[in-house]
Amino acid sequence: MSSVRIECVAKEGCRIGESPVWDEKEGALLFVDITGRKVCRWSPLTRQTQAIPVDAPVSSVALRQSGDYVITLGTRFAALKWKEELVTTINQVDKDKVNTRFNDGKVDPAGRYFAGTMAEEIRPAVLERRQGSLYTLFPDLSVVKHFDQVDISNGLDWSLDHRTFFYIDSLSYSVDAFDYDLQTGKIGNRRSIYKLEKEESIPDGMCIDTEGKLWVACYDGGRVICLDPETGKRLQTVKLPVDKTTSCCFGGKDYSEMYVTSASDGMDKEWLSRQPQAGGVFKITGLGAKGVPPYPFAG
Repeated sequence: MSSVRIECVAKEGCRIGESPVWDEKEGALLFVDITGRKVCRWSPLTRQTQAIPVDAPVSSVALRQSGDYVITLGTRFAALKWKEELVTTINQVDKDKVNTRFNDGKVDPAGRYFAGTMAEEIRPAVLERRQGSLYTLFPDLSVVKHFDQVDISNGLDWSLDHRTFFYIDSLSYSVDAFDYDLQTGKIGNRRSIYKLEKEESIPDGMCIDTEGKLWVACYDGGRVICLDPETGKRLQTVKLPVDKTTSCCFGGKDYSEMYVTSASDGMDKEWLSRQPQAGGVFKITGLGAKGVPPYPFAG
C-alpha cells in the first residue's frame, strides 16, 4: 500500500469541517464548516476555496437537480443559491426542541435528502444524550421522521443495489445497516455490521466505493477505515496527520481521489502546534478504489 499519498489541499483551519461532496459540474469539492458557519467550495484548478457565510451552524451540503445546492442549517433544510449567496428555508424540524441542530446529511438514489439531528455540544462529542432524530426531506419538500433517541446522527450511504441503508449514530461506536425500500424511502430491520475498536475512536462521516465497501472517517482516531459490510471485516486503515478526521467522499475526474475533512474545535494551542493542518481538507490518492458520484436532491 506504499502508493497511498496524502496531501492537505485546503488549509482552511475549519472549526468543524464536514460533508465533503464532489460537484462534477463545477469540478470542485463542496464542504461545510459547521461551527464556522460557512459553506465552502474548493477548486483543484485554482487551489482556492470560496466560502459563503450563513446565519446558523451548517452541517451538510448536497447537490440539487435543478441547480445550486441544498443544505442543513440549524434545524432547517434550506436551499442555497451560490452566486447570489442566497439561503431560503425549505422546511424545519425539531420545533419542540430548543437545543438541537442538524448534523450529517446525504441524498439517496431516488433524490431524497436524509439528515439527522443531535443536541448542541457542550464540548466536542460531549452533549445531552438521545436528543436527535433521523429525517428525510422528500422531493415534494415534505419531511418524514424515521426515529428518535439518537445521540450524534452521522455517516450515511446506500448499498450499490440500493437495498441497504448504512447509518452511524456516533456514540454507539457502531456502523449499522437497515433494509431499504427505494420506492418509498422506508427503512427497517436495523443491525450492527461493525463495532469500532478503541484506537479507531468515534465513527463519523462515511461513503461507499464502486465495490460496495464502506469508508468511515474516525473522529479522534486520525484515520479512515475501509469496511466490508458483508463480512463485517476491516480491510484497510489510512492514517492522517490530524486526529479529528470527520468525513470522506470520493471525487476528481474519475472519482478515484478521496477527500477527507477535519476539525480543530476542542484542540488547545499545544495540540494545534503539533497538528498545524487540523481543520484542513486532505486528498488521498493511490487507494485503488473509486467512488460513486453523489445523487442530487430531486426537489
